Amino acid sequence: MEDASVVDFSWTPRSPLEKALVTGAHGARGIEAGVSLTEIRNFDLVQVMARRGTAADLAKAAKARFGVAPPDAPKALQTPDATLIWSGPDQFFVLSKGGKHAMDTLAPSLFGPASLSDQSHARALISISGSKARTMLAKLSSIDLHAGAFPIGAAAATSMDHTSVTLWRGNDRPDGQAVFNVLVFATFAESLWHTMLDSGAEYGVAISHSEDLA
Repeated sequence: MEDASVVDFSWTPRSPLEKALVTGAHGARGIEAGVSLTEIRNFDLVQVMARRGTAADLAKAAKARFGVAPPDAPKALQTPDATLIWSGPDQFFVLSKGGKHAMDTLAPSLFGPASLSDQSHARALISISGSKARTMLAKLSSIDLHAGAFPIGAAAATSMDHTSVTLWRGNDRPDGQAVFNVLVFATFAESLWHTMLDSGAEYGVAISHSEDLA
């Protein structure tokens, strides 16, 4: 239409926890926080799913790309610049930073035997640690997270408070405390975040965000 104005739109990615996350202390005061909740921001996340009958070919292509075969069981494998996280039979996530394994750079080496889906802005990533991390998570998940049952590198596609998540144990903190990582759909992230805050409040919660992968 003549003389009609066109509005300029710009799309800037935002954290799904931008409004809900308030850095600092939450819950019990006067004690050392027993739970640390850290949202990890600005990561690359690609879901890789083998096409029918191509699982072996995908494993070979992934090993050529990352130096390790992708996990074929509920595990998370750490490489120098990515984490490969089991997400179901013949499928896994590639979690990384800096674009080296983003959708456009990953597709040429894996697209033949696999279907790829960019999940970078469809999921929130929360890192959970602290002396009461397992106790807090036990309120939300039925998985046994003790070290003997859920060692470093263990992973699970599970639910927390009726919310589907991908959970895995990362490397321990320098002080020896276990670190658990949770990927949750962005649309459910705020609800799960508040549930975690409520579950950890009695132990004291230290809240932060970071751009460093745990």
